[in-house]
Amino acid sequence: MSNKLKVLIKKAPGSEDLPLPQYMTSQSAGMDLYANVKDQVILEKGKIKLIPTGIHIQLPKGYEAQIRPRSGLALKHGISLVNTPGTIDADYRGEIKVIMINFGEEDFIIQRGDRIAQMVINKIEEIEWIPVDTLESSERKDGGFGHTGI
Repeated sequence: MSNKLKVLIKKAPGSEDLPLPQYMTSQSAGMDLYANVKDQVILEKGKIKLIPTGIHIQLPKGYEAQIRPRSGLALKHGISLVNTPGTIDADYRGEIKVIMINFGEEDFIIQRGDRIAQMVINKIEEIEWIPVDTLESSERKDGGFGHTGI
Protein backbone atom coordinates (compact mmCIF):
# COMPACT_ATOMS: atom_id res chain seq x y z
CA MET A 1 0.00 0.00 0.00
CA SER A 2 1.38 3.39 -1.02
CA ASN A 3 1.53 6.16 1.56
CA LYS A 4 2.45 8.77 -1.03
CA LEU A 5 0.58 12.08 -0.97
CA LYS A 6 -1.86 12.24 -3.89
CA VAL A 7 -1.71 15.55 -5.79
CA LEU A 8 -3.83 16.49 -8.79
CA ILE A 9 -1.93 17.86 -11.79
CA LYS A 10 -3.12 19.30 -15.09
CA LYS A 11 -0.97 20.04 -18.13
CA ALA A 12 -1.34 23.42 -19.77
CA PRO A 13 -2.44 23.37 -23.41
CA GLY A 14 0.58 22.81 -25.64
CA SER A 15 2.64 21.07 -22.96
CA GLU A 16 1.36 17.54 -23.49
CA ASP A 17 4.77 16.35 -24.76
CA LEU A 18 6.62 17.39 -21.58
CA PRO A 19 7.15 14.93 -18.72
CA LEU A 20 5.35 15.40 -15.43
CA PRO A 21 7.60 16.63 -12.60
CA GLN A 22 9.70 13.69 -11.50
CA TYR A 23 12.25 12.59 -8.93
CA MET A 24 15.55 11.79 -10.62
CA THR A 25 16.73 9.37 -7.92
CA SER A 26 14.95 7.22 -5.36
CA GLN A 27 15.83 9.56 -2.47
CA SER A 28 15.54 12.95 -4.19
CA ALA A 29 13.65 15.57 -2.17
CA GLY A 30 12.81 17.66 -5.23
CA MET A 31 11.12 16.86 -8.52
CA ASP A 32 12.54 18.42 -11.67
CA LEU A 33 10.40 20.94 -13.55
CA TYR A 34 10.64 21.37 -17.32
CA ALA A 35 10.71 24.47 -19.52
CA ASN A 36 7.47 24.89 -21.45
CA VAL A 37 8.89 27.24 -24.10
CA LYS A 38 7.93 27.05 -27.74
CA ASP A 39 11.23 28.37 -29.09
CA GLN A 40 14.56 28.63 -27.32
CA VAL A 41 14.82 31.49 -24.83
CA ILE A 42 18.06 33.35 -24.28
CA LEU A 43 18.55 34.35 -20.66
CA GLU A 44 21.15 37.09 -21.02
CA LYS A 45 23.76 37.54 -18.29
CA GLY A 46 22.40 39.73 -15.52
CA LYS A 47 18.81 39.42 -16.77
CA ILE A 48 15.62 37.89 -15.37
CA LYS A 49 12.97 35.92 -17.30
CA LEU A 50 9.72 34.21 -16.36
CA ILE A 51 9.71 30.65 -17.74
CA PRO A 52 6.51 28.56 -17.77
CA THR A 53 6.56 24.89 -16.75
CA GLY A 54 3.32 23.76 -18.40
CA ILE A 55 1.72 22.44 -15.22
CA HIS A 56 -1.08 23.41 -12.84
CA ILE A 57 -1.39 21.60 -9.51
CA GLN A 58 -3.98 21.23 -6.77
CA LEU A 59 -2.27 20.68 -3.45
CA PRO A 60 -4.24 19.45 -0.47
CA LYS A 61 -4.99 22.03 2.22
CA GLY A 62 -2.05 22.33 4.59
CA TYR A 63 0.65 21.82 1.93
CA GLU A 64 2.85 24.06 -0.18
CA ALA A 65 5.20 23.52 -3.09
CA GLN A 66 8.59 25.20 -2.91
CA ILE A 67 10.32 26.02 -6.19
CA ARG A 68 14.09 25.89 -5.87
CA PRO A 69 17.11 26.28 -8.15
CA ARG A 70 18.91 23.27 -9.58
CA SER A 71 22.41 23.06 -8.12
CA GLY A 72 24.02 21.97 -11.39
CA LEU A 73 22.69 25.01 -13.25
CA ALA A 74 23.87 27.25 -10.43
CA LEU A 75 27.39 25.82 -10.29
CA LYS A 76 28.02 25.37 -14.01
CA HIS A 77 26.19 28.41 -15.43
CA GLY A 78 25.34 30.80 -12.58
CA ILE A 79 21.60 30.23 -13.11
CA SER A 80 19.32 30.69 -10.10
CA LEU A 81 15.84 31.80 -9.14
CA VAL A 82 15.05 35.33 -8.03
CA ASN A 83 12.61 34.36 -5.28
CA THR A 84 14.10 31.24 -3.89
CA PRO A 85 12.41 29.31 -2.65
CA GLY A 86 9.27 30.38 -4.43
CA THR A 87 6.08 29.25 -2.72
CA ILE A 88 3.08 27.73 -4.49
CA ASP A 89 0.13 27.94 -2.08
CA ALA A 90 -2.46 25.17 -1.84
CA ASP A 91 -5.17 27.43 -3.32
CA TYR A 92 -3.16 28.53 -6.41
CA ARG A 93 -4.44 27.00 -9.64
CA GLY A 94 -2.50 28.91 -12.30
CA GLU A 95 0.39 27.59 -14.34
CA ILE A 96 3.58 27.28 -12.33
CA LYS A 97 6.20 29.63 -13.72
CA VAL A 98 9.80 30.05 -12.65
CA ILE A 99 11.52 33.45 -12.24
CA MET A 100 15.04 32.68 -13.48
CA ILE A 101 18.12 34.89 -13.27
CA ASN A 102 21.51 34.58 -14.94
CA PHE A 103 24.37 35.44 -12.56
CA GLY A 104 26.83 33.79 -14.96
CA GLU A 105 29.39 35.30 -17.31
CA GLU A 106 27.63 34.18 -20.51
CA ASP A 107 24.13 34.16 -21.93
CA PHE A 108 22.24 30.95 -21.13
CA ILE A 109 19.96 29.20 -23.62
CA ILE A 110 16.77 27.54 -22.37
CA GLN A 111 15.35 24.91 -24.71
CA ARG A 112 11.94 23.28 -24.61
CA GLY A 113 11.96 20.46 -22.06
CA ASP A 114 15.12 21.59 -20.24
CA ARG A 115 15.09 20.88 -16.51
CA ILE A 116 15.03 24.40 -15.07
CA ALA A 117 14.12 24.09 -11.38
CA GLN A 118 12.98 21.64 -8.76
CA MET A 119 9.80 21.43 -6.72
CA VAL A 120 9.62 20.19 -3.12
CA ILE A 121 6.26 19.53 -1.43
CA ASN A 122 6.04 20.43 2.27
CA LYS A 123 3.41 20.10 4.98
CA ILE A 124 2.56 23.46 6.53
CA GLU A 125 1.43 23.88 10.10
CA GLU A 126 -1.21 26.54 10.63
CA ILE A 127 -0.56 28.56 13.76
CA GLU A 128 -2.48 30.72 16.17
CA TRP A 129 -0.61 33.69 17.69
CA ILE A 130 -0.68 33.98 21.49
CA PRO A 131 0.35 37.53 22.49
CA VAL A 132 2.51 37.69 25.66
CA ASP A 133 4.55 40.36 27.46
CA THR A 134 7.71 38.25 27.81
CA LEU A 135 9.30 35.22 26.19
CA GLU A 136 11.22 32.41 27.87
CA SER A 137 14.97 33.11 27.91
CA SER A 138 17.40 30.96 25.91
CA GLU A 139 21.16 30.49 25.70
CA ARG A 140 21.20 32.52 22.48
CA LYS A 141 18.86 35.26 23.76
CA ASP A 142 18.52 37.88 20.99
CA GLY A 143 21.92 37.26 19.37
CA GLY A 144 21.90 37.07 15.60
CA PHE A 145 23.81 37.93 12.44
CA GLY A 146 27.19 36.46 13.37
CA HIS A 147 26.83 36.54 17.14
CA THR A 148 28.78 33.28 17.46
CA GLY A 149 31.78 34.57 15.48
CA ILE A 150 33.32 33.29 12.27
